[in-house]
Amino acid sequence: MSQRSTIRSDLLLLFAAVIWGFAFVAQRMGMEHIGPFLFNAIRFAMGAGVLLVVVKLRDSWRQSSTDHRPSTTDHRPSTIDHRPSTIYGLLLGLILFAGATFQQAGIVYTTAGNAGFITGLYVILVPFFGMFIGQKAGVNLWGGAILATFGLYFLSVTENFSISKGDLLVLIGAIFWAVHVLYTGWLSPRTSVLRLAITQYVVCAVMSMMAAFLFESNTLQGIYKASIPLLYGGLLSVGVAFTLQIIGQKKAPPAHTAIILSLEAVFAVIGGVMILSETMTDRKWIGCSMMLAGMLLAQVKSRQ
Repeated sequence: MSQRSTIRSDLLLLFAAVIWGFAFVAQRMGMEHIGPFLFNAIRFAMGAGVLLVVVKLRDSWRQSSTDHRPSTTDHRPSTIDHRPSTIYGLLLGLILFAGATFQQAGIVYTTAGNAGFITGLYVILVPFFGMFIGQKAGVNLWGGAILATFGLYFLSVTENFSISKGDLLVLIGAIFWAVHVLYTGWLSPRTSVLRLAITQYVVCAVMSMMAAFLFESNTLQGIYKASIPLLYGGLLSVGVAFTLQIIGQKKAPPAHTAIILSLEAVFAVIGGVMILSETMTDRKWIGCSMMLAGMLLAQVKSRQ
């Protein structure tokens, strides 16, 4: 693998991390006009649409390349069975719905920076949960978990030893994100990643829309006012950033991928301060620093 391709892949992953970091700002801005269920329904529907276009373009390019390539073999219909993508995607979509719902509901009551760092805990939770299915966890994971736990205390726990409602909801969402990552990792070698993503996004969008009709009172005017955050959250965060991640991970070393994507928490804080004028106390800066150090330490194992 050339250094140039590695740098290119790292830059794509960094761009994805920037998009996801600032997405917390868009998500919080959108909550000023519509409910969390409707916001997720629209943004995941738009994300599914973007990925569907990507799949169609990719298939057309492959077909065009095949048509212009001389071949001595007979052209036979594809025997690829995409049913597993649909079946697995249904369950994955339910997990995504749970994670996205808790995160989006929590953002209503907390800052974009807090939400970004607490969500980033999935980086540590993934290998921790992996121990229950036979995956090994090294000293770096435990050290990172301890650092992140202390960081969460400084970031979210008050002097009265209570955690805010918003931070708690986002933390529950991070647990579902970790389960989602583990399940996705198991499914990826077994089915089409893009088709799997489209299926889960459609499932999440449908579930969110049903919940919005049952539990929320939204208006067309509210949707219009939230159009910019929705476009960012749907087209860029769900559609573009996910595609960049897929392309970047093909040639980026695993250690690079994990560390670069964990930087989305940092960009969430930057976006919150720059755009939403969120304040960061010394206690919160200490908490963010410890959580970031913990997330990075937990990934050092992948270098071995």
